[in-house]
Amino acid sequence: MSYGFWLSDEFKGIAAGISIFLFGMLLLEQGFKTFTGGILERILQKTTNTAWKSLSFGIVSTTLMQSSSLVSIITISFLSAGLLDLVAGIGIIFGANLGSTAGAWLIAGLGLKVKISTYAMPLLVFGVLCSFQNSKQLKGIGYILTGLGFLFLGIHYMKEGFETFENTINLADYAMPGLQGLLIYTLLGTIATVIMQSSHATMVLIITALSVHQITYDNALALAIGSNIGTTITAIIGALSANVQGKRLAGAHLLFNLLTGIIALTFIKEFMNAVDMINAWLDIPAADNTLKLATFHSLFNLVGVAIMLPFIHQLVVLLEKIFVEKRPNLFRPKYLNLSAVEFPETAVESVRQESIHLYDHAIHIVLHTFGLRKRHLSDQSDLKQLIELNNDPVEYDIDAGYEKRIKGIYSAIIAFISQAAFSWEMKQSSRLSWLRDANRTLVEAIKDTKHLQKNWARSRISNNAAIKNEYKKIAYQIVLLIQQIEQFRKEIAENELPLLSLDILKASIEDEDMQMNRSLDLLIRERKITPETGSSLINDSTYMYNIKKNLLKTAETLFVQDNTRSIHVEHQLTLNETEIKEVVQAVDAQ
Repeated sequence: MSYGFWLSDEFKGIAAGISIFLFGMLLLEQGFKTFTGGILERILQKTTNTAWKSLSFGIVSTTLMQSSSLVSIITISFLSAGLLDLVAGIGIIFGANLGSTAGAWLIAGLGLKVKISTYAMPLLVFGVLCSFQNSKQLKGIGYILTGLGFLFLGIHYMKEGFETFENTINLADYAMPGLQGLLIYTLLGTIATVIMQSSHATMVLIITALSVHQITYDNALALAIGSNIGTTITAIIGALSANVQGKRLAGAHLLFNLLTGIIALTFIKEFMNAVDMINAWLDIPAADNTLKLATFHSLFNLVGVAIMLPFIHQLVVLLEKIFVEKRPNLFRPKYLNLSAVEFPETAVESVRQESIHLYDHAIHIVLHTFGLRKRHLSDQSDLKQLIELNNDPVEYDIDAGYEKRIKGIYSAIIAFISQAAFSWEMKQSSRLSWLRDANRTLVEAIKDTKHLQKNWARSRISNNAAIKNEYKKIAYQIVLLIQQIEQFRKEIAENELPLLSLDILKASIEDEDMQMNRSLDLLIRERKITPETGSSLINDSTYMYNIKKNLLKTAETLFVQDNTRSIHVEHQLTLNETEIKEVVQAVDAQ
C-alpha cells in the first residue's frame, strides 16, 4: 500500500476515501449504539415472534442504520442471552441481507448524481457540535451526523480518485469476460469485504469505479456477489465469543450468503435479463449501469430469501447437527459472553440468567447441608416428615461446594458487570446494580449456612429432645421458604399470579423469627435447655433469619424480572394486615 501511495496520487485519494468512509461507518454504528439502551431491544423482542416479523425487522433496522454488521452482532448477543430463538435470529439475518442493498440504491441513485461533498460539510459541522454536548441523546445524534458526513466525504474522494485514475491507467483494460472473470472478480469482492469488514464500503467502491467506467458491468456484478459472501466475516468474528447458538446463527449467515452467491453465479445471464426488464419497467436508462447493479444486488438477495425462508426450520435442524452443543460444565458460566457486553438490555439479561444459574447452585448447597435434595421440594406433604425422620449424620463440605459451584460463576458475574461499556445513568445500570447486590446476598446466605452447619450437625446426635426439635424447626423453616420461592418462581415463569406474594413471605419471616425467640425464652425458663445452649440457639436462629431474608431478597430480584413488574405483581397481591396474619397462621399450621 505504501508503494501504491508513492506510485500514484490517485491511488492515495481512493485509499483515503475508503478510510474516511469506513471511519464514517464506525461513527454511525457508535451513534446507533447509544440508542440501543432498551428501545431497539424491546422492539426486537416484540417483533420477532414469527419468521416474517423477524425478516421485516432485519430489513427495516438495516435500512435505517445502514449497517448489517451492527444488526448481526446485536442479534448474536440476543440469541446467546436467550432473548431470541434461532428461527427468529435467522429471519433477522435474512432481512439484514435485503436491508443492506438499500445502501447501493442510495449511492447509485443519489450519491453519484449530485456533488455529495457539499452535503458532507454541514453534517460534519453540526455532528461535531452535537457530539460535544453532555446529553447522551445529542451525543448519539452527533455521532450519526458526523458518520453520515464522513460517509459522503469518503464517497466523494473515491469517485474523484477513480475519475483522475483513468488518466493514468484504465482498470477496465484488465476486465476478464466469461466464467474465469466471474470467479476471479467474485473472489476479489470477497477478499475486499473481508479486509474492510463492510460490504457497504465494498459496494460503494464498486459503484464509484463502475460509474467512471474503471470496471465493466459484468465484473461489477461478480464483485457484488463476492461482497455479499465476504460480509459474513463480521458475524463469524462476533460468534467466536458467543455460545453455540451464536455460532449456529453465524453458520446460517454463511450458508445463506454462500447459497445465494452460488445461485447468482449459476444463473447470472437470467439475472441480467431480469434486471434489464425491471429497469425498463422502472424507466431507468439502459446505460445507467450503477442503478442496474443496485437492482441486481437487491434481486439476487431477494431470490435467496424466497428460496431459503420456507426451509428455515430444516436449516435450524441442520445447524443443530453441525454445531452440537457440548454437555455444559455446570460449574462454569453459561450465559456470559463478550458479544453481550456492549448492548445494555442484553447485558442485563445475560447477568440475570447467570445469576439464576448461581442461585440454583446455592440452593443445592443449602439443601445438602440439611440432608435434602431439590427433588424433595416437589412433595410438600412429606417435607416436614423428611426432616423429622432423617437423623443420619450429614457431612456436607460447604467450603468445597462453594469453591466448586459458586466462586467461579460469582467472580465471572462481577467481572462481566464491571466490563459493561454503557453509561451508568441508564436504567440498565440500576438493574445491574440490583443483580450485583442479589448475588452478594446469595453468597452471604451460603456463609450463614456454613455458620449454622456446625451446631446443626451436633444437634442430630444430642440426647436433648428440645434441642433436636428447635434445630429441626430451623431446618424446616429454611427449606419451606426455598420451596415457596420455587413455587413462586414457577408461577411467575408461567405468567400466572403467584398464590403467595412476596409481602406475605416477608411477613412470615418476621413472624417466625419472633415465634422462635419466644420459644427459646420459654425453653430456658422451663430449664429444658441451658442458658449456654439457648445463646447458641439464639445465634443460630439469627443465621436462619438472615439466610431466609437473603434468599428472598435474591429471589425478588431474579424472578420478578424488572422493577416495574415487581411493583405490578406486589400491588396486585398485597393484602391488608388481617389477611396477611391469616395466611401466616395457615403456613404455621401446615
